[in-house]
Amino acid sequence: MSIDTLPPSSTESVLRDYFHAKDENRPHYMARAFAPDAVLKMALRTQAIAFPPESHGLAAIADTLVRKFGQTYENVYTFYLSRPEPGVRLPGYQCDWIVGMTEKATGNVRVGCGRYDWEFQKEPYRASSLVITIETMVSLPAADAEAVFGWLLALDYPWTNAARVVASAPPLEALAPVVHYLLHPNGV
Repeated sequence: MSIDTLPPSSTESVLRDYFHAKDENRPHYMARAFAPDAVLKMALRTQAIAFPPESHGLAAIADTLVRKFGQTYENVYTFYLSRPEPGVRLPGYQCDWIVGMTEKATGNVRVGCGRYDWEFQKEPYRASSLVITIETMVSLPAADAEAVFGWLLALDYPWTNAARVVASAPPLEALAPVVHYLLHPNGV
């Protein structure tokens, strides 16, 4: 199905297609989420993960967020911490997020959080710009995978909220920076 024959998108469907691409390692879904000339910017507030600062165009975004990311990480579960109204086509959307995943090479668990700042073009309705801010990213030993994924898999995927995430977080000291950000996303 070409991009021109896809059904009309909503903000919610574009956000969902983005996770189909990134979390499920399906780069072809990126064309359902991003305009061909879209721009991705990464704002890293941590040195625990690396990404290029900018990616220009659909192919570069798919390489950065799906192909290269998928070479290093698996078992990726990202959650939006708010949800747009069904069917709406917003010009922009901002929300916090949390992710859990494992490193393919070591089995270690990564948990991070931050903010998405989306901008959309009108026709076809796709993201024209995405700024991903990674506030914190923690690494836990593979032995903590059961606790972390038990927690994440109990959440509603991919839409949940910070209160639910924090209330059910396992008592692992390494998760403290993530929990702190979720409790105080504005730096309070």
